[in-house]
Amino acid sequence: MTRWLVTGARGMLGADLVTLLRGEGEQVAALGRDELDVRDPDAVSRAVRLHKPDAVVNCAGWTAVDDAETREPEALAVNGHAVRALARGCDELGARLVQVSTDYVFDGAARRPYREDDPTGPLGAYGRSKLAGERAALEHGHLVVRTAWLYGAHGANFVRTMVRLESERDTVTVVDDQTGQPTWTADLAAELVRLVRADAPGGVYHATNAGQTTWYGFAREIFAMLGADPDRVRPVGSSRFPRPARRPAYSVLARRAGPAMRDWRRALQAAWPSVVGGVR
Repeated sequence: MTRWLVTGARGMLGADLVTLLRGEGEQVAALGRDELDVRDPDAVSRAVRLHKPDAVVNCAGWTAVDDAETREPEALAVNGHAVRALARGCDELGARLVQVSTDYVFDGAARRPYREDDPTGPLGAYGRSKLAGERAALEHGHLVVRTAWLYGAHGANFVRTMVRLESERDTVTVVDDQTGQPTWTADLAAELVRLVRADAPGGVYHATNAGQTTWYGFAREIFAMLGADPDRVRPVGSSRFPRPARRPAYSVLARRAGPAMRDWRRALQAAWPSVVGGVR
C-alpha cells in the first residue's frame, strides 16, 4: 500500500484525489491550507517527516491568474518556492513528488498541440510562477503533470457558472478565440494515481481530457445538456473582455505516452450529476 500526502486537499482537484484514494483503501494524509502553509519551508519539512509518504501530490497553488499580475511575489512563493521545499522534503525520505502544472506555461501561439518537450513561454505572472515550480520539481527528478481548464464538484468553475447564467439571462456571451481542453478533476485525479502506480520516471506529462474546443463551444455543450437552446450562447472575441492577465489563445496539450483520457464531452456527461447537482 502506498502512503500518500496530498497538499491543497480542500481544493477542487485535491478533494477528488483524496476521495478516490480513500475509496480504494489507501492511507492518505490530506492537508489543506489550514493544516499546511506550503510557503513555510520548515512547516513543509515537518509535514513530510511526520507523515512519511511514499508519494506527495501537490494540488496546492495560487490560481488567481489576474491577481498574480500585481502580486507576482506571492504567486511565486506558492507556485514556485513551495515546490522546491516539497521536492527537498521528498528527497530526504526517498518519496516521489507529483507537481500539478498548467497550460499557461505556453504562449498559445502554436498551430498544433503542445508536446511535453516544446519550449515554454508564459504570457504572464501566473504562468511564470507555475513554470518556476516545474523547474524546481524537475531539478530534483520528480514528476510534473500539466493540465488545463479544470472543473469539478468542489468549488467554483466554468460549468457551474454557465449553469447559473443560463437560469439568469436570456443570452450569454462567451469568448470564441481561446482553444483548449475542458478537464474533469476526477479524471485528472485518476491519471495522477495511475502515473504514481506505474512508477513513471521523472519528467513532464500532459493530462487533459481528449479533444478540444473553445470556451464558446464548451458553453454551448453545457446549455445543450441543460436542455436549453445552445444558440443562446453568443460568441465574442477576447478583446471584449479585457483582463489584467493575457490568456494563451491555443493551449491544447499533446500526450506522449499512456492510455488517452476520455473525450471531454464524455467526461462532462459523467461529471454532470456531481458538478451540477449542487447548482440546480
